Amino acid sequence: MTKVAVVGATGYAGAELVRILTMHPEVDLASITSRQYAGQRFASVYPGMETLSPLVCESLDIDVLGRQVDLVFLALPHELPMTIAPPLLEAGTRLVDLSADFRFASRERYEAVYQPHQSPQLLGRAVYGLSEIYRDLIADADLVGNPGCYPTSVLLPLVPLLREGLVDADDLVADAKSGVSGAGRSPSLTTHFCEVNESYKPYKVAVHRHNPEMDEVLSREAQKEVHITFVPHLVPMARGMLTTIYARPRTGVTEKQIWDCLRSAYESAPFVRLGEDGRIPDTRFVRGTNFCDIGLRLDAVNNRLVLVAAIDNLVKGAAGQAVQNMNFMLGIDERCGLMPAPYPL
Repeated sequence: MTKVAVVGATGYAGAELVRILTMHPEVDLASITSRQYAGQRFASVYPGMETLSPLVCESLDIDVLGRQVDLVFLALPHELPMTIAPPLLEAGTRLVDLSADFRFASRERYEAVYQPHQSPQLLGRAVYGLSEIYRDLIADADLVGNPGCYPTSVLLPLVPLLREGLVDADDLVADAKSGVSGAGRSPSLTTHFCEVNESYKPYKVAVHRHNPEMDEVLSREAQKEVHITFVPHLVPMARGMLTTIYARPRTGVTEKQIWDCLRSAYESAPFVRLGEDGRIPDTRFVRGTNFCDIGLRLDAVNNRLVLVAAIDNLVKGAAGQAVQNMNFMLGIDERCGLMPAPYPL
């Protein structure tokens, strides 16, 4: 059985990884680390895991970890994974990084919105882990840069349409809403209950760090430079993400052609659900799951395509997609460990 570890196990994405991997039938979660909670039982940090996880949080020892496990999930803030990855890869350990450090093929794009990259030699080696789009590349990778939650919700609806030339790559707008868990577990004034409750607001308008990540992938798929207008919003719920995308269809493109394109792209993708019966996605029906629900309407009067996608930002937008990528890397069914039924409420 493959031995895996989660580095940074007590943040929200790390805790989701522990939850999923604890029940995964094909891997042994052998080690978890946490700087803040080293020496404490994971179940004492997240009491919901009592009786389910006996693991104790450890301090990170890269040399020991490289000898103990076959694959490591790096659930850390950006800047840290780029220093940890080289020695782990040298030890033969495969990596799935949930930070932004290995999402970019372009060093310049990364450094324009984050900081100087300390392991730029690995950027060409890393595979962007958008599971349904790059599954074949992911399967052969030893370093996967797991996408951001916002890019996942934007790219899954758009990439097939850009590949087929059904929409104008020069006229794309994404309006996205995220639950507060997307800001991470560390407390801050902007995510304080009194600041968020009964409030709904945009933030980092046109300057969010996920924007260049989306631009790079969209440009690659459209085979031309693409800059999507992206506006994120914070909504007063713990988890979930709903993204509405506005695109201009090419002349003569019908709603049927758009559905045909998406169906062809995702007919063998168990985690992408298309609302061809007219349903518009709702975050309530993907909560706690690795599903991405996609719906659409073609506004014929204004010649505007409206795409809507819903994901759980902590699962499909982070930990679930990371496990899906691990499944590809290990050559097992992508659904393994990821098929809990959604809550009805």
